Amino acid sequence: MENIPANFRPDLSNEEFVSGFTDPADERIEVGVLFVGAGPASLAGAIRLAQLMAEQPQLQEKLGEIPIAIVEKGKYPGAHLLSGAVINPVALRKLFPNLPESEWPVYGPVPGERVYFMTEKSAFPMPTPPTMKNEGNYVASLSRVGKWLAEKAEELGVMLLNETTAYRLIVENGAVRGIRTGDKGLDRDGKPMPNYEPGVDIQAQVVVLGEGTQGHLSQALVDHFSLQRENPQIYSLGVKEVWQVPKPLKQVIHTMGWPLRLGKQYREFGGSFIYPMGEDKVTVGFVVGLDYADASLSVHDLLQLFKTHPLVREILDGGQRLEQGWGAKTIPEGGFYSLPRPLHVPGALLIGDSAGFVNVPALKGVHYAMWSGILAAEAIADVLAAGKDPAQENALAPYDQAVRNSFIWSDLYRVRNMRQAFQKGFFVGSFLAGLMTLSGGAFPGGRWPIHADADTPMFFGNRQYPKPDNQYIFDKLSSVYASGNRSRDNQPDHLRIRHEVPEVIGETWINMCPAQVYEWKQEGGKKYILTNPTNCVQCGAITAKGGRLTPPEGGSGPEYTET
Repeated sequence: MENIPANFRPDLSNEEFVSGFTDPADERIEVGVLFVGAGPASLAGAIRLAQLMAEQPQLQEKLGEIPIAIVEKGKYPGAHLLSGAVINPVALRKLFPNLPESEWPVYGPVPGERVYFMTEKSAFPMPTPPTMKNEGNYVASLSRVGKWLAEKAEELGVMLLNETTAYRLIVENGAVRGIRTGDKGLDRDGKPMPNYEPGVDIQAQVVVLGEGTQGHLSQALVDHFSLQRENPQIYSLGVKEVWQVPKPLKQVIHTMGWPLRLGKQYREFGGSFIYPMGEDKVTVGFVVGLDYADASLSVHDLLQLFKTHPLVREILDGGQRLEQGWGAKTIPEGGFYSLPRPLHVPGALLIGDSAGFVNVPALKGVHYAMWSGILAAEAIADVLAAGKDPAQENALAPYDQAVRNSFIWSDLYRVRNMRQAFQKGFFVGSFLAGLMTLSGGAFPGGRWPIHADADTPMFFGNRQYPKPDNQYIFDKLSSVYASGNRSRDNQPDHLRIRHEVPEVIGETWINMCPAQVYEWKQEGGKKYILTNPTNCVQCGAITAKGGRLTPPEGGSGPEYTET
């Protein structure tokens, strides 16, 4: 059908991103364990493995001269990390049992919380749902958490390779053997410039994919090894701003309702968060499921509209958005029935958001990501200590079992159908979610199917948004600047889409993108979608809604510091 994004996917196969070795053996970089992505999952895993290596010197011998390495596509750890982060500290306590809480990279414990149901002019307080209670949790900037964890990892001897993309998965004889990094110094047409640097093969005993949401090689791995579960993975898109304000905020706030529409036909699921960041800053964000149906919906502009509400104006009044105080990112929302099966293949593991470890009703993912990294490290250490080859069939299966025995599995199982319930509309979904909460997920039981975001038929809506003044209401281009984006203008286009698409598909992509990457262009009597890849903040929304984000040149994209 002409209005279904999935019918207009680009001509692309994930096998393009899977190959054997390219470099001869003497030109490869050899490491013991390679973590892909310097997010909280990989950093926690690398730290835990380094701790185990210090306790078990024989591990160092097995892992070679470079026992633990992390490749990170951002300019520095934290550059591409964004979350409305209220963090359960269980993983921090596990990794650093003797570190005082005053030295954690957080703003402080949650001081209180409120949940509101919003209409255009009013905010009605609601009881906090049991899944959303945050007693004992801490407010944080995920970018700052990533930077801090990276420093801890380097202190333990972990090698960090920043500005390095993981472009291809190296698979030989049915096992993952490493990755190939992306080229640098190519022009818009893919031709080498004077500063050209070809990618290199990094050979590893184990590859741990912790790329985060919409992980490039994680998707290739799931496809190549046929790890898909009964339900497809689905996503939401979150856009946030960080403000300096004159009055401290004394509670974390979540809202539902306006400016989302509640009718089933709109398929609009999501809400807002407003968190205190110390005494003089707050973060305000809006999150919307990407299975929505209205082509005029723009999450960035919904956030601007949300800020016109009296409740939000009162919090932000007299303040200003930070110079690097904007960002956007997708969030995996499929839950338990969308987790890959298994979570390992010969020579590789999936952790964190790459696996889909997010508890949507609880609005939590960071501590699941970190805990999965810890479990991966412990499983790898046990496999190596037992003298097993991680590339053998089922050698890494203890990781799957460790996840099943952990709170990750039990927590996600209890809420296994809650996100699916809201595809029936807000009111029916809320009723069903209440029953699921009361029964621990047992009623209504069974597995509820879910449709991929790109399978939702789109229609032309008439969403209206406030006009930007770039002081309180911001346009997309000024917001891209506030992400710290420093992408090189003439690098190859890393966005794969069909350029000639029906009007409703093009409008969907144009409005969906928070960074104004897509626009219509008319030439030779034909109308097609033009991409502006330099604007891209690598949020991943296009992959969910019919295209494919691939890694740009290493070091490109946002340079987040407070998000």
